Amino acid sequence: MIERMLPVFDALSLRRLFSGLAALALATLAACGPATLPPGDQITDAAEARNRAVHRFNLALDSAIVGPTAQGYGSVVPDPLRQGVSNFASNLSQPSYILNNLVQVRIGQASQNLIRFMVNSTLGIGGLFDPATALGVPAAQTDFGQTLHIWGVGEGDFVMLPGFGPSTTRDTVGLIVDMATNPVRHAVPEADRRYVTAAQLMDRLGTRYEMDATIDGLLYESADSYAQLRSLYLQNRRFALGGAVAVPAGGGDDAYADPYVDPY
Repeated sequence: MIERMLPVFDALSLRRLFSGLAALALATLAACGPATLPPGDQITDAAEARNRAVHRFNLALDSAIVGPTAQGYGSVVPDPLRQGVSNFASNLSQPSYILNNLVQVRIGQASQNLIRFMVNSTLGIGGLFDPATALGVPAAQTDFGQTLHIWGVGEGDFVMLPGFGPSTTRDTVGLIVDMATNPVRHAVPEADRRYVTAAQLMDRLGTRYEMDATIDGLLYESADSYAQLRSLYLQNRRFALGGAVAVPAGGGDDAYADPYVDPY
């Protein structure tokens, strides 16, 4: 059951969201009142009642299972071992990045991710270590949601996914495609997939442990955690997509260009 559900907890999206929370939550929580989306972060939330119900389910899941399990994992497993698991799980994401890079016609980034995967899979002992970063070859992270953005697909409505959290119509489709096309899940023999699943699960628990104070502050201390999370997710996701230039559908400016970029 866990193995079937685990791909919903997409590592790239989770880390992108948590990184955004770390940067934005303190400023947002300072207001300590019900959040409304800033003018630049408006989005259709036609299913808000359903989304809020899913958010309450996610809060209960985090409070009862994910948070305590992450605390236990982080307290028992030493930092070097957690880092090794994180490196290994990250290395498993590289083939999916490469596939999306190719569909995006970003051959340079595809080559960068391929070199990184080869270096870490060999010199890094299957990805347990990360010599590629030390050699100046960082991951060019991407996903199929970004691929759709680059090809001009609009983000659609806001969606709250059970067990995962905030998303959009476009990113939900992207998540499903990434799950279905992930080369690792097709290349690894079925008997060995449990190890891949275990590594990805532990990586997610490690991320939750490392971001514990920020996540707890956002989810359990804000006056309207749903609205706060929606706003933070949209700001961070749109910021991340700011460097991904969309293919214009009929000319004109990119509606999702990075609002924070320095024009000079």
